[in-house]
Amino acid sequence: MKISWKNILLWSLPIIVITVFIWQGFLTSTNNDINNNIANSRMTYGRFLEYLDMGWVKRVDIYDNGHTAIVEAIGPELGNRIQKIRVELPANAPELITKLRNQNIDLDAHPNKNTSAVWSLIGNLFFPLLLVSGLALLFRRSGSSNGGPGQAMAFGKSKALFQMEVKTGIVFEDVAGIDEAKEEFQEVVTFLKQPESFTAVGAKIPKGVLLIGPPGTGKTLLAKAIAGEANVPFFSISGSEFVEMFVGVGASRVRDLFKKAKENAPCIVFIDEIDAVGRQRGTGIGGGNDEREQTLNQLLTEMDGFEGNTGIIVIAATNRADILDSALLRPGRFDRQVSVNVPDFKGRLAILQVHAKNKKIDKNISLSIIARRTPGFSGADLANLLNESAILAARKRKETITLQEIDASIDRVVAGMEGTPLVDSKSKRLIAYHEIGHAIIGTLLKEHEPVQKVTLIPRGQARGLTWFTPSDDQTLISRAQILSRIIGALGGRAAEEVVFGDAEVTTGASNDLQQVTSMARQMVTKFGMSDIGPLCLENETANPFLGRNMSTNMEYSDEIATKIDNQVKQIIEKCHLEAVKIIKENRVIIDYLVDLLIEKETIDGKEFKDIIKGYTNIPVKNGFSPTS
Repeated sequence: MKISWKNILLWSLPIIVITVFIWQGFLTSTNNDINNNIANSRMTYGRFLEYLDMGWVKRVDIYDNGHTAIVEAIGPELGNRIQKIRVELPANAPELITKLRNQNIDLDAHPNKNTSAVWSLIGNLFFPLLLVSGLALLFRRSGSSNGGPGQAMAFGKSKALFQMEVKTGIVFEDVAGIDEAKEEFQEVVTFLKQPESFTAVGAKIPKGVLLIGPPGTGKTLLAKAIAGEANVPFFSISGSEFVEMFVGVGASRVRDLFKKAKENAPCIVFIDEIDAVGRQRGTGIGGGNDEREQTLNQLLTEMDGFEGNTGIIVIAATNRADILDSALLRPGRFDRQVSVNVPDFKGRLAILQVHAKNKKIDKNISLSIIARRTPGFSGADLANLLNESAILAARKRKETITLQEIDASIDRVVAGMEGTPLVDSKSKRLIAYHEIGHAIIGTLLKEHEPVQKVTLIPRGQARGLTWFTPSDDQTLISRAQILSRIIGALGGRAAEEVVFGDAEVTTGASNDLQQVTSMARQMVTKFGMSDIGPLCLENETANPFLGRNMSTNMEYSDEIATKIDNQVKQIIEKCHLEAVKIIKENRVIIDYLVDLLIEKETIDGKEFKDIIKGYTNIPVKNGFSPTS
């Protein structure tokens, strides 16, 4: 650790101040002790004169400018032995001194030690000087541009993590599952390495590239890999770091960031979560934020203003592209928009191969099995999955990660932590019928996703779970698939009604009913899958806080609204009747599966299908997705 005189003085200031106060208190307490400990008893002035007339006074010491006397006297009241007594003298008693001299009494006067002037000087000069010196040192220490907590006078400077050399440590090989996005950036890397191949034919590299995608898909990782591949300086800053409480600080930081970038061109400037500063201007009820809008205006000017930024490529990432200002998205600023979506099976397999390099996984486990069982997982989810599996294996003192830890980690990532198992009671049996109702309808319906697992082990807020297998392609869903999902979601409530009766129906289906109502309403108002016709009656862009639509009026009449409600109710009622019908027709096998589930607490999809295979023809599929 480097020690300087500045640091020594800075750390010494509190010690000096404390020492001065202690020394002052010591001197004050010493003076008080002189006055308080000389005499323990007191005597009135009148009694003192009587002692003086009787000749019992031997010595008198005067203190406090003649206001206090310490008397050595002897008398019957004092046990006939000499004692020291404290006497408070009046202000005007000139005859006392004469009387003491006439009786030849030993007299001595003690002047006060006046230190008030010294301490007044110290308090008025020394302590302010110490304070000013300490503040000066603090401000000098904060003069660097490293952006620490003591950076009091440099809040207008950019806090970008500047790297003159490539130190990201990440290349394209470390980024998996987003091959399409990497291909888009190959041109950017080639331009930074060999710009003459583009300029020879008059081509210009895009000034900005916007990465759009859900959280955890690898947008920030991809930006670091671009800098690592191109071997150029890399600036990294978050959108939230531009805006402060001080007016003009955000715009100042934008100017400072691009000034540094111009000095080190060609380079890459990466702005993470750009939606924090790039929201639409003038939006919201009551207007927008002037400071944020000034910062955005400065960013727009720097990216495509009067002064060109040759060699500076701005890469930004967001998962809220719908709220960005239109001026930010036009050609000349962010020329390209690259979508970084959730990976498919091949992408998940590639991501698992990257994250499994430092994990000890059982040789009998194939990563392709894990990839097939994790549809909808992002790269961050897969990394968390393997990490949770490793933690669980270490907790069980296993040398390798087995399929048991993988299954438990998948359940934890999707549904939450495992709760306390239910005791065998009426409540447990009711939950078992509820989950078997979901599972058997999902198995018997042709268009429904197959069952992966049914369990009575609580996870998160759910006291039981039925897991289904969603397909990788969830963008195109048919009307039959939506109706099958509605019937399957109503299977739990239908099982409760058939087995226990209407009076014993519980609140366990509340989440199911929310999903059912949402799916049915989207069929009517969004997908045009009802008797109303192929109409879209939902306005997705209506959001007064984004400035897109300040009106709260519906875009259809009350008559259409009534028809929408009737259609939603009709769809749900038909699906409910179908669910009740399936439960009644398969009551025997349902009772058997409930008893088995209560005994084992978990039934996997293959065993579930094998049990009911003798009753109907079931297509065998694997995978999972929870429905509680």
